[in-house]
Amino acid sequence: MKNFPGWSVRVRTIVLVLTLLIIIAALWFIRGILEPLIIAAFIAYLINPGVNFLTTHTRMARRGSVILVYCVTLLILIGTPATVTSLLFDEFTGIVTDLLGQFDHLIVQLEKPLVIPGIPINLGQLANQLSQFRSTFLASLPDQALKLVGPTSLGALWVIVILVAVYYFLAEWPRLRDGFINSFPEQYKAELQELYQRVSRIWMGYLRGQLLLMLIVAVAFTIAWMVIGIPGALVLGIIAGFFTLIPDVGPFLAAMLAVGVALLEGSNWSWMPASGLAVPLITLAVYLILMEIKNFYVRPVVMGRSVHMNEALVLISILLATVLWGIMGALLIVPVLASLAVIFDYVRRRILGMEPFPPAEPFFLPESPAIGREKLAALKYRILRRRKG
Repeated sequence: MKNFPGWSVRVRTIVLVLTLLIIIAALWFIRGILEPLIIAAFIAYLINPGVNFLTTHTRMARRGSVILVYCVTLLILIGTPATVTSLLFDEFTGIVTDLLGQFDHLIVQLEKPLVIPGIPINLGQLANQLSQFRSTFLASLPDQALKLVGPTSLGALWVIVILVAVYYFLAEWPRLRDGFINSFPEQYKAELQELYQRVSRIWMGYLRGQLLLMLIVAVAFTIAWMVIGIPGALVLGIIAGFFTLIPDVGPFLAAMLAVGVALLEGSNWSWMPASGLAVPLITLAVYLILMEIKNFYVRPVVMGRSVHMNEALVLISILLATVLWGIMGALLIVPVLASLAVIFDYVRRRILGMEPFPPAEPFFLPESPAIGREKLAALKYRILRRRKG
């Protein structure tokens, strides 16, 4: 085999820059089709612990574990939306019907002449306008409910792409990961493996934080609905916790479901107001208060501690990502930023000629009366010698 001369540093730098520019331009060009792939990767990330558990604690091969977990997840993804959509549509129809009845009662009251001593007041024109509004817009809401949901869902093609991509990511991820690491020279493989492990721990910590947040929301809303006396408080609380995985939209749907149940069924407690709208309004107010606490305190604290980020930075990142990229941005911005911080720190240390990763030992110890400066310097020196030796 011929020995070809190696590229100079200048040539390698130019090729690297051009390659990065081409990759960035390609990603920008196909940015419209990246969303289903990102969704598929996130779903695969969520259910991958189940695959790892089966592979580790049973005799099943990875492909068999992938097929089992994939099929169970597929049944959940297909069955849950069908059930919830039907339930939400029925609740929505009942709410609109009840509101129409209240609206008709208001129109009848406005059509009656109102007489203040010496000042006759005729509200018939206002009643006519409300009646026209009711007949043209409100009456058609139940029939238009599914039409409003339809355009917001992914097309059949995107659904197929997501389903295929989820299976591909689950089945081929170990091979893709090992192939990427093995494509580098031998002296860098250990560092890349360590870097992967550190980034993987961030995402696993984020997953644990999401599960903890879902549990907190489920317990809080279950207790709140029980105190108000809404029928099915436990089920509604579990739905609220599960829907927390979808920022903003999920909790809103869970709240509308609870408000609908409160409007149709009222409260189980006799000490609650008997008015038809009082219990739903109380439910909505409690939801708004709990969501503000969750969004501005609980979620930043839980997510920040799960990925070791400042709580204020987590809150600002989620708010900005929601504005710029919507639901997916709010869902992924925290682990993405934490992962980029780890990767940037690795690159920075390599550029400066430092150790590739921070030492596991507490290198910078706080000074105290028990540890003088000389002892602290000697301890640092011994730690460095032990790491180099």
